[in-house]
Amino acid sequence: MQLAIIGLPLSGKTTIFNAATRGAAQVASYSGASKPNLGIAKVPDDRLGALTQMYRPEKTTPAEVAYIDLPAPPDGMGQTRGIYGEYLNQMQNADALIVVARAFEDPTVADAGDGVDALRDIETMLYELTFADLDILSRRLERIEQNLKGSRRSDRDAMLREKDTLSGLSDALEDGIPIRENELPADTMRRVNEFQFLTAKPLIAVVNAGDDTDEASQLQKQLDARLSDSGVNSAVIQGGLEMEFAQMSREDEGEFRDALGAGESGLARMVRLSFDALDQISFFTGGPKEVRAWTTSRGDSAPRAASRIHSDMERGFIRAEVVSYEDLITSGSESNSRKLGLMRQEGKDYTVQDGDVVHILFNV
Repeated sequence: MQLAIIGLPLSGKTTIFNAATRGAAQVASYSGASKPNLGIAKVPDDRLGALTQMYRPEKTTPAEVAYIDLPAPPDGMGQTRGIYGEYLNQMQNADALIVVARAFEDPTVADAGDGVDALRDIETMLYELTFADLDILSRRLERIEQNLKGSRRSDRDAMLREKDTLSGLSDALEDGIPIRENELPADTMRRVNEFQFLTAKPLIAVVNAGDDTDEASQLQKQLDARLSDSGVNSAVIQGGLEMEFAQMSREDEGEFRDALGAGESGLARMVRLSFDALDQISFFTGGPKEVRAWTTSRGDSAPRAASRIHSDMERGFIRAEVVSYEDLITSGSESNSRKLGLMRQEGKDYTVQDGDVVHILFNV
C-alpha cells in the first residue's frame, strides 16, 4: 500500500515523512523541490520477534508501507488554484492521502502570512480535494451530454444511469459530503472508483506540532472534536522531535523516549493510522528460510491473501494450513499445534484473520 503525504507549503510534511520512514530527506529547502520523496516504513510488530525465536529462520522480514512525500505544485496550493497534471496523477495513484498541517511556531520558518492555524489549514486542504473532484465530475458530465446526442438507445440508457450517479456525487460534494461517505451499491462504487476521485480515498489528518507535550495533547482533543464524525483518521505528531528520534539507533531512541515520556513512536503511529485507514491486517508465514509479515485487506479470502505472497498461489490455490499467532505461541511449535488440533485446514472460503500464521498449498 502507498500513501501520499500532502499539505500546504511549510506545513512540515517532509518532517513527518522522515519520522514515518526513518528517512533523512532534506527539509529546509524542500518547499522548492519538484520531485517527490519516496520511502518505505518497516511495520513494527512484536509478534515477528516471537515467531523468529520459534522458527530460527535465516532472515526475518517485516511488512512494509510505502509513503510518498509530494512537493507542492509550482503555483502553490490552498487558494483554489486547482490540483491538476502530474500532481493530481500522483495523488490519484495513492491508496490513501495524508494531509499534514502545521501547528508549531518557529521564527525561522515563515507562515503563509495569516498565522498558524492547523485546523484551518486542514479545512483548506479538504476544500482543495473537493474542488479537484468537482472539476473531474464537471468535465465527465459535459462529455456525457455531448455523447448523448445521436447515441443508440442501449448506450443512452447506460450513459443516463452514469449521469444520475455522477450528478448525485457532485451535488453531495457541493453540500460538503465527500465521495467516500456516499452509500452506493458495490457495482456502482466499482465504476466510481475508476475515476480515482480524491475524496473517495481514505484520509488521514496529521497535525505537525511543536515540542510542548501538553499543547500537543490539547491539539489532539480539538482535532478529535472537529473530525470525529467525518470518518477521517487523525493524529497530532511532534514532527521535529520524532524526526530526531528517527535518526537515532533503536536503543538510544528507546532511552530518550523513556526519559522524555514521549510514548509511541511517530513511525508506529503513522503505520497504525495507515492500517486503520485502509482497513489492513497482518498475517505471517514461517519456516527455516524466512519468517515474514504480509498485509492484506480485512475480509480477504485465503486465496486473495495468498496473492499478496505470489499471484501463482491464488491461481493454483488448493488449501491453507492456518493457526492463530496466539495458539501457535501457546502450543510452543507447529508440531504441537497440530497435535492439539489448533492448526486447521482451510479452503477457498476462509477469511484470513489478523495474526494468522499460514502455509499455502497450491499447484500451478
